Amino acid sequence: MPSTVRIGILGAAGIAPEALINPARSNDEVEIVAVAARNHDRAVEYAAEHDIPTVHDSYEALLADPNVDVVYNPTPNGLHGVWTVAAVAAGKHVLCEKPFTANAAEARSVVAAVSPSDRIVMEAFHYRYHPLTLRTIEIVRSGELGKLVSVEAGFGGMGRPHDDIRWSLPLAGGALMDVGCYPVQLLRSVVGLEPTVTGAVAVEGEPGVDGDMRIELEFPGGISGLVRTSMQSPEPYIYSRFIGEDGELEVENAFIPMRGNTLTIRSGGKTRTETTTTEASYNFQLRALVDSVLRGAPVVTDLGGAVKNMEVIDAAYIAAGMNVREPTSG
Repeated sequence: MPSTVRIGILGAAGIAPEALINPARSNDEVEIVAVAARNHDRAVEYAAEHDIPTVHDSYEALLADPNVDVVYNPTPNGLHGVWTVAAVAAGKHVLCEKPFTANAAEARSVVAAVSPSDRIVMEAFHYRYHPLTLRTIEIVRSGELGKLVSVEAGFGGMGRPHDDIRWSLPLAGGALMDVGCYPVQLLRSVVGLEPTVTGAVAVEGEPGVDGDMRIELEFPGGISGLVRTSMQSPEPYIYSRFIGEDGELEVENAFIPMRGNTLTIRSGGKTRTETTTTEASYNFQLRALVDSVLRGAPVVTDLGGAVKNMEVIDAAYIAAGMNVREPTSG
């Protein structure tokens, strides 16, 4: 059995230092061994900046590298599917940035292509591996709040400049794709059931691209849900809220718990607060990836969940009168 996981990065991505490179430095079971970018000079600069030993001339060359065990796929949203499939076909495990694909049909196609393999494919919802999320699920499912009545989560106000690729329709951009996929995933995870989209309202920031969206959900058992997201709100918001017949739970910084987090529980006529570690959620995600690759641990953010999340996202776009995102061509 190998003792380390060797990871190659597709693209000189701005998210990779926080999401992978820095966490790897404190994990003895991980090595970042290679990078490739469409701009070779940029890849060389990136490798020098982050002490990555190998620079490949193309994505294909990185996938062919026998010294790479896992491919980190932080390409633009519209390219996630094609490169995940290519990586698995090359015998690599994959950590794919969220959202998993451009739409649900593509997600199902990717799953059909990679499922016959024994390779691990993990969607990079890093917050899902953090103790804050685990404690949120534990409180809601403990019964302390009573039967759930409504759930809500929001992630917005990121202030993305309009030359950012997240505003690009050809690259499958939009607020829901960028950060709104997080609250969708959280509510599904905590409730443990799949919702129906009953309504959605979007404000376009660019033609065909949602700058803000509000999504109404209905879970089995009559639990109502609400998702709020934005790339242009002047005030940031990152929270979740769960209301039951006997109490409620509100979570601060639900998706970026390393900034400081608080769980406020009101039940039985009393209010208490809890906090969890502010260690980076990316560290927990990387440990989970290593546990899956080296020791066969189950993947929490797995293929089935990735498809179901994309189904909700597609339904929200349709309910808001917008087109679902499409994979990037060419």
